[in-house]
Amino acid sequence: MTDKAYLHPLTLVPGPQAVEGEAMRLGGSMAYAREFALVLRDGGAVAERIVGTPKEIEAALARLSGPLAQDAAAQWANLTKAHAPLQLGSRTIRLDQPQIMGILNVTPDSFSDGGQHDAIEAGRAHAAAMLEAGAAIIDIGGESTRPGAAATFEDEEIRRIVPAVEYCASMGAAISLDTRRAGVLAAGLAAGAHMANDVSALRYDPRSIEVVASAACPVILMHAPGAGEDLHAGGTYVDVVSEVLDFLKSARARAIAAGIAEDRIILDPGIGFGKSLAENLALLNALPLFHALGSPLMLGASRKRMIGALSVEESADQRLAGSIALAVKGMEAGVHLLRVHDVAETVQARNVWRGLRDAALTDFSALPMM
Repeated sequence: MTDKAYLHPLTLVPGPQAVEGEAMRLGGSMAYAREFALVLRDGGAVAERIVGTPKEIEAALARLSGPLAQDAAAQWANLTKAHAPLQLGSRTIRLDQPQIMGILNVTPDSFSDGGQHDAIEAGRAHAAAMLEAGAAIIDIGGESTRPGAAATFEDEEIRRIVPAVEYCASMGAAISLDTRRAGVLAAGLAAGAHMANDVSALRYDPRSIEVVASAACPVILMHAPGAGEDLHAGGTYVDVVSEVLDFLKSARARAIAAGIAEDRIILDPGIGFGKSLAENLALLNALPLFHALGSPLMLGASRKRMIGALSVEESADQRLAGSIALAVKGMEAGVHLLRVHDVAETVQARNVWRGLRDAALTDFSALPMM
């Protein structure tokens, strides 16, 4: 007996008029698909896989019954759900195109830029440059979550992030706080941050879910296999795509049950966290599937280890081209937020991609023939 359904957009196209037949818009973004897979599972094993156009998938859904039918119908509706803008302080962040989140690490040991922005003046200059380059949000982190990183005490993390939040707030920035500790989040919100980015999906510190619910702030829930100090621990998967999707579905439901508004939840598949190269590639190729969960999506693949693994083992600061390639992959899949180190270059790539997509969405049929 099948117990789970997954709806996966397969054939992505520039726009609904670019191909014959019907195309569906994914997640209110600029991504479209015309072919889908309905995968039915029985205890983890694939029981049936139906591939077809929207009309064919709707016919297949009509043959389901009970809770399975209800869940599949909700996923089908979620695929085309348009998401309201994020209101972060005085800034309104629209989610109908990819938005760029610039990374501001104020840590001595981050994998890519550890120690570069610890000093207040250096951090302020970097934040200003990212905003000038077109970052919609600044994501401030005071703890390295790379594999093998030393634990950071809460009071030290607060000491690092509060000045950064204050100088970013003085610039009028929309501010996200990359932390898994409730005390750090509360201090950051009090200093002027607007949004939480929790790499443990609110599992590491049981108080975090209460802080987010009380503050009524948006929150990013990321998949990581570990819930304790080592977020990368326990990364063993039979089917990484379905397991990450199930995890995020449960994390989203848990947040809603705790009083966090559904429209304030963003989901991140956690590229690089407790996953092999093959598993990361599988998740990136399956990104459109995650629209079925009904929340905006974030992709954080900038300068990740997988880029070096696919090339000639370049160091983190030499992975710009690979980062852009992964960002464009996210754009094509309809991801709403791209968390990156290299803001100016990613904004330029986004603008060119957007120009191409706008042209693809333009109906030239009325133009006179030469």
